[in-house]
Amino acid sequence: MFTNYIFFVLYTFIISIAYIIVLPFLFLFSQQKLKYNVSIPARFFLKKNPSLTPNGIWFHVCSFGEARAIYSLLDALPKEALRLTTTTQTGYEAIKKKQEEESRYLPFEPLLFSWLKSQKVLVVMEAEFWYLLFALAKKRGAKTLLINARMSDRSFHKYKRMAWLYRKIFLYIDEVYAQSQIDKERLEQLGAKNVQVIGNIKLADITPARKALSKPKALLVCAASTHEGEEQLILDAFVKLKEEEPEARLIVVPRHPERFSKVSSLVEMYATEHHYTWHNYSQNEALNSDIIVVDVLGELVNFYAISDIVILGGAFAKVGGHNAAEAAQFGCKIISGQHYFNQRDIFSMIEGIAIVTENNLARRLQQHAQLIPTKIMQRTDIKPIIDSINEVLK
Repeated sequence: MFTNYIFFVLYTFIISIAYIIVLPFLFLFSQQKLKYNVSIPARFFLKKNPSLTPNGIWFHVCSFGEARAIYSLLDALPKEALRLTTTTQTGYEAIKKKQEEESRYLPFEPLLFSWLKSQKVLVVMEAEFWYLLFALAKKRGAKTLLINARMSDRSFHKYKRMAWLYRKIFLYIDEVYAQSQIDKERLEQLGAKNVQVIGNIKLADITPARKALSKPKALLVCAASTHEGEEQLILDAFVKLKEEEPEARLIVVPRHPERFSKVSSLVEMYATEHHYTWHNYSQNEALNSDIIVVDVLGELVNFYAISDIVILGGAFAKVGGHNAAEAAQFGCKIISGQHYFNQRDIFSMIEGIAIVTENNLARRLQQHAQLIPTKIMQRTDIKPIIDSINEVLK
């Protein structure tokens, strides 16, 4: 017990010193990068970022995808009790849709001492392992849950080198809900207790299409949630496809909004070189060009509903892949790269995903007739998480 106290004090001291050192750089960075001009002042200077109202159910997520994945949990709980935090701009936009009055950016750890108020429950999504977040929430009376917990092959080797730190973090986590049995075993090696396998909660409530789009008669390929370098790879493959199927059309949906203009410029270059038509979706919602760049947020699932083939981004670049379930619910033929290590549990629950190397993408796309429509084989039950939270609310 005494060693835990010493660690708490020492960790707080070190992270506070680090915070003071980087403050000037963070200020300059927030002034230069439009993407961070709200999140950095909020997280590191508490600008327009007041404390959450006490005695609620506090969910913390990172990205847009994680925020969207907890919607089914939020819908099952009393709205007035919800408290939501995130660390990214896209995540913040997603949580505000569910609870605008009680949505915040999570402050950097040393600021939590004054910012964090007592809550009934803290629910943290996936891999947001902030020591002081869990320690202070627990010390101030919250039941602490880690949900959708995962530990990829690559991550596990990194985490093992810092196992001493994660054992200290898991001292303050009451329950863990893991995606798979192998995740459970790896988390337990790092000190996790009360670990239950329930699957990936992204399979519990898959986002449906919100509006019906008119599908072109031509073969429609959707390049979904693409990252740096992936658009060029997919465009090269599409050029090969167009040689055999001149009427084919491509929808490109970049993962991050700050890359919209860069991807548009790349598509314009390809279109000029190969005499294709193209346009940005924000300027024209008709799908009447050879290539359409979707430069708006929240539309991807609507395009899945009308796509014949989905080339899923994030797995050709070494990002870890993205959720294939949203496309698989419509039976789309899905092609993915090999680097889907963050999505292996979801991929294992979907039949028919074609995994290809970069060199084989063009050939696989040309042979699309041999691909099979995907099918979701199993959904996830979030009831154990809801029951655990409700025990505190009684």
